Amino acid sequence: MTSYKNSDPRPPIMAGSPPPPEWRVPRAAWDSPPWNRWTFMNVRQVLPTVNVPRGPMPVAPLTGADRGIGAIEFTAVDGTQWRVDRMLDETYTDGFLMVMDGEVIHESYHNGMRPDSLHLSQSVAKSVVSTVTGILIGQGLMDVNAPVTAYLPELAATAWNGATIQHLLDMASGVKFDETYTSPDSDIAKTDVACGWKPMPDAFVGAPDWPRSMWDQILSMKQTDAAHGARFEYRSIETDVLAHAMERASGRRLAQLVSDELWSKIGAEHDACFTVDSAGYALADGGFNASLRDYARFGLLHLNGGLLDGQQIIPAAWIDDIRRGPHGLFNASGRELYPNGVYRNQFWVEDASRQTVLAAGVFGQLIYIAPEYNMVVVKMSTWPDFLDNTHKTNTLRAIHAVARALGKT
Repeated sequence: MTSYKNSDPRPPIMAGSPPPPEWRVPRAAWDSPPWNRWTFMNVRQVLPTVNVPRGPMPVAPLTGADRGIGAIEFTAVDGTQWRVDRMLDETYTDGFLMVMDGEVIHESYHNGMRPDSLHLSQSVAKSVVSTVTGILIGQGLMDVNAPVTAYLPELAATAWNGATIQHLLDMASGVKFDETYTSPDSDIAKTDVACGWKPMPDAFVGAPDWPRSMWDQILSMKQTDAAHGARFEYRSIETDVLAHAMERASGRRLAQLVSDELWSKIGAEHDACFTVDSAGYALADGGFNASLRDYARFGLLHLNGGLLDGQQIIPAAWIDDIRRGPHGLFNASGRELYPNGVYRNQFWVEDASRQTVLAAGVFGQLIYIAPEYNMVVVKMSTWPDFLDNTHKTNTLRAIHAVARALGKT
């Protein structure tokens, strides 16, 4: 079995006491299909984690009524007419929530996900972390124009020497890093081992250049393939360098930072968590887990300019910079999905002429923040493949179709 849709019979992954061997999650393939359909909602049973407390703040209410969006039609990539309900099934949805004009217009759970399930966000984590960077900048603890070495002097001996915090935020340093997810010895494959997600592949056991922690990998990056600030190239490790700088600037570990400055202030309903490596480092580039509604609360905070109940949690200038900042750096790969898009502050800007931004992660994780529609959409998924532009495009087309059907332009 490669995977299964929500409309298919659900296999008994990790079911039973104990589960039979054939349905136990393989440690080296926990994020691969069909296993990811279970593991992304049960990360704490697979990997070590650190808690991100929600704090004592009352839960911010999310109210509304279902508007029957499942019947809304749109033209799918293959040219046929789909309903939103079909998109949810075809794109391996675990949870889907839409908030428009402050009201929940759809909320559904699939594949065993529940309202209290913590779902792995993959690279949505990057946007959560960068939001806290913006808060620290607003507090004067960090400076986007400062060199990375101002916070991490050890990096003077690495390829990040001369890069700034803004370069990291925009994935615009010149550091050479291979993000090929399917290559067994790419830099991102080494990240899987360094962060504790995967065991060392048998073929590389004993290899001296495989890092044992994320900090080890950061220190090992010595080559550049461009001048700092000359190009956009998506490289997950940029977020981890940023997070280490945040920890040094604040004197707090990342999970505590995210709790103190963000999660405890948004009216979250549940604690969140990060996966951690052997040094206790919370994986900034993809290890964040939270519930569907709490992802929506994060999106709504951005939609509302960083304000909640009169408190400016995220600096308005930071949100404005994401939506309208000095954009321009992008590449051909990014334009396949967003022809007029850009990347800013660890968010994807759908169209540089508008203000909609996305926090997005592999296997179909998405927080869609659309001021033009006064709407936030959260979709947690478990695609069979890391990347699937057809699934992503059909999701975006469905979102736009809902907005049009409900009178938004």
